Amino acid sequence: MPDNVQGPDRSDRAVLRADCASCFGLCCVALTLTRSADFAIDKDAGEPCGNLQEDFRCGIHTELRTRGFPGCTVYDCFGAGQKVSRETFDGQDWRGAPRTARQMFQVFPVMRQLHELLWYLTEALSLEPARPLHGEIRRTLEETERLTRVPADAFSDLDVAGHRDTVAELLLRTSQLVRATAPRRKKRDRRGADLMGARLKDADLRGADLRGAYLIAADLTGADLRLADLIGADFRDADLSGADLTGSLFLTQAQLNAAKGDAATKLPPSLRRPAHWGR
Repeated sequence: MPDNVQGPDRSDRAVLRADCASCFGLCCVALTLTRSADFAIDKDAGEPCGNLQEDFRCGIHTELRTRGFPGCTVYDCFGAGQKVSRETFDGQDWRGAPRTARQMFQVFPVMRQLHELLWYLTEALSLEPARPLHGEIRRTLEETERLTRVPADAFSDLDVAGHRDTVAELLLRTSQLVRATAPRRKKRDRRGADLMGARLKDADLRGADLRGAYLIAADLTGADLRLADLIGADFRDADLSGADLTGSLFLTQAQLNAAKGDAATKLPPSLRRPAHWGR
């Protein structure tokens, strides 16, 4: 399920970006697929996708959207695939060393969660208004990185849920400090709001709390989302054409891949314009 994007990688978080050439196709095997608008097939976890080739490449990579697999172009492992393949299992692939397969497929989704946390924490550490929290953020980032390097047989004992809660609280405090620098004209707390199909064209959403908001198919053309907290926001089929996302908080490549946009959409430098967007 490679990240179907193009353009220069200007991120200083390259290690947290999927490198499919260094992975043993883990997302194409370890994850469950359910036949839907996102996937053309049903597939159990641990069962290789029929499109996965012997060299661990996708046989329909350039046709995923037209062949009924748009969900594959949205998925992002945050670099967990190559970490598990090359570091946790020292380059042993599940085909060449079948005894590793079950454990490798169990470790991968846990590693993916930890790498997602690393993405957010690395961003938080770069935010100047959150400087009072930088020491705590750095320690939490280092602890998260330590967890990614435990032996394969120790992953099942990790309290990832508890660690996520700790990180989530820290990211919320970070968000509050950063968003406090945005213009405040009215209440902007839309956390978890149902904004599916909402008409938000040219909306001033600077500094808005949109954590976990449902923005499915929302019209956000020309919207100003600078300093908005977008962690966990659902952008499936949302129209971001001409929107300004520079300086938005905790946006991920997967969120962009799920949305629509164009050449006028302004993005943070750490993210890339999806190949399926309009020009």
